[in-house]
Amino acid sequence: MIDALVIGASGGIGRAVAEEMRGRGGNVTTLSRRDDGLDVTDPVSVNRLMGALDGPFQTVFVSVGILAPDGGAPEKQIAAIDPQAMAQVFAVNTIGVAHVLSHLPRLLPKRGRSVTGVLTARVGSIGDNRMGGWYSYRASKAALNQIVHGAAVELSRTHRDAVVAALHPGTVATPFTARYDPKHGKTAPEEAAKNLLDVMERLTPVQTGGFFDYAGQEIAW
Repeated sequence: MIDALVIGASGGIGRAVAEEMRGRGGNVTTLSRRDDGLDVTDPVSVNRLMGALDGPFQTVFVSVGILAPDGGAPEKQIAAIDPQAMAQVFAVNTIGVAHVLSHLPRLLPKRGRSVTGVLTARVGSIGDNRMGGWYSYRASKAALNQIVHGAAVELSRTHRDAVVAALHPGTVATPFTARYDPKHGKTAPEEAAKNLLDVMERLTPVQTGGFFDYAGQEIAW
């Protein structure tokens, strides 16, 4: 039985991933703000809860993020940037997740395959950005992608069979996307979870540090 860890398990995607993992026979440990008081913007909270975990975990999924602070929305123009709001988005999406990932070396097996999927977004791709807007969210995810890549490089030196990847789930029907109605529609959380875990199962150490979508296709940085 695979030991798995889901960070952000009370959100729509995180909860669905944890359930899908259990359905595949995994022994799943979960952490979330709602159920455990995990506040990724508070170093004391992260160190206390992550430090209490006992690994090793063969599968880790990190599903943490905000589109904008409560009551706000992604900026449509650069003139709409609010420095305080932007800092809050980075505090959660980038710095908070980076702090969570800093605990990976202790929690992953030194030998044998492990895979860590970090939920990010296609809009964090600089090469794919042809519409502009959403400055804080895009920039925070682009920065997160760099952190994921760097963590993968570092881990490969001590955990040779570890895979760490940035993952784009598509547009998933959760409260996170409730205010947005894309032309291509939305995917149910259960389907998104299945897709993401299928991708994680197929990734190899050669692909560590990559940026992939829900179909396993590589996304430009």
